[in-house]
Amino acid sequence: MKLRPLLLALTLFATQAGAQSDPITTAKRASQMLTDAASALSEAQSASNRIDALTETVRAYEEGLAALREGLRRASIRERTIALTFEAKRDRLSRLLGVLQTIGASPAPLLMVHPTGPLGTARSGMILSDVTPALRKEALTLRNQLEEVRDLRRLQASAANQLTGALTGVQTARSALAQAMADRTELPKAFTADRNAMLRLVESADTLQGFASSLTELDAADTSNLADFETSKGRLPLPAPGTVLHGFNETDASGVTRPGLVLATRAQTLVTAPWPATIRYAGPLLDYGTVMILEPGRGYLLILAGLGQTFGEVGEVVGQGAPLGLMGGLPPNPDAFLNTAANGGGGIQQESLYIEVRKGDAPINPADWFANIRE
Repeated sequence: MKLRPLLLALTLFATQAGAQSDPITTAKRASQMLTDAASALSEAQSASNRIDALTETVRAYEEGLAALREGLRRASIRERTIALTFEAKRDRLSRLLGVLQTIGASPAPLLMVHPTGPLGTARSGMILSDVTPALRKEALTLRNQLEEVRDLRRLQASAANQLTGALTGVQTARSALAQAMADRTELPKAFTADRNAMLRLVESADTLQGFASSLTELDAADTSNLADFETSKGRLPLPAPGTVLHGFNETDASGVTRPGLVLATRAQTLVTAPWPATIRYAGPLLDYGTVMILEPGRGYLLILAGLGQTFGEVGEVVGQGAPLGLMGGLPPNPDAFLNTAANGGGGIQQESLYIEVRKGDAPINPADWFANIRE
C-alpha cells in the first residue's frame, strides 16, 4: 500500500481546497478525497501494518470531511449572495426581462420604425445598436448566475448522497483502529510501570501540575533512544486539528487560568503523537477527563487532557504520528452536518483538548513548540 503518499496527496488537496474561492471546485476535490479514503479503508484491512494504514485512513477521512464541510459552507454562502443580489435588483431585473421579451417577440425592423420619419428611425436604430450589447451582457450575467445556483444545488444534493457513506466509513476506520491497538502484543517499552505506585500517585494528586511533577520522580523512562526533543521547537504538528480557544496562562470565561493551550476540536477526532515519546500515564485524572502524559525527551513532559479514549500502555514507546486516542463526543449525523454547512457554519468544534508542555517542574508556553499556532 502507498498510504503515506495518499495522505500527503489528500493533505495537499485539502490545502488547495482551502485556498480556493470556488465552492464547487472545493467540494469536488473533497468528494475525491472521500472516495480515496474509502479505497484506503478497504486496503487497510489486509495491510501488513494495519495500525499505520488505519491511522492514515482515519486522517484521510477527517481531511475529506473537513474539505467537504468547507465546500458546502462556501456553496451556501455563495447561493445566499446571489439570492440577495437578485432581491436588491428585483425591479431592474423585471424591466430587463420585459425588454428582452419585447425584443424577442417583435420583428427587428418594426422596433426601429419611428413616428417622426426616417431621421427618427435612424436615431432609434443607433440608440438600439448601443443598448443591445449592454442588454445582452446583463442577460448573460443573469443566466450565468442562475446556472451557478443550479450547479450549487446539484452539488448539495450530491454531497448529501455521499455523506452518509463517508460518516459511516470514518467510524468504521476509527473502530478498526481501536481494535487493532487493543490486539497488539510485545509492545516496545522504555520501562515497566509499577501499577500500585501509579495508583497511589493518582489517588493523592490534587492538581494536574502536582501529579506531573510527582510523575517525573516515579520510575523515570529511558529516553536515550528518542530523537532530541529540543530540535523540534517551533516545528511540532498539533496532536489534532482544531482552533486555539485559550492561550498559555490565559483566563477563560469561568475565570480559570491554565498554563497550557485549550484547543477546540470536533467529536471523535484522532489524536496523534507530535513527537516520538514514552507514555508515562494514560487514564482519568481529577476533572481533566482522560489524560495522556508523554515524555518526549529527558526532563520534558507533554500533557494531553480531555480525550474520550486512549490507545497504548504506560511505558510504551510511540513514534511520531502514532495514534494516541480519540476525542470524546458523538459524531454528527448527516442531517446535522448538512444543516450546519447550509447555515454557513464550519462545523461545531464541541470538544476541548488541553495541551501542556513542561520542562522539569515548570510549564512552558506550548505555542513556542507547535507550528502554525495563532493565539
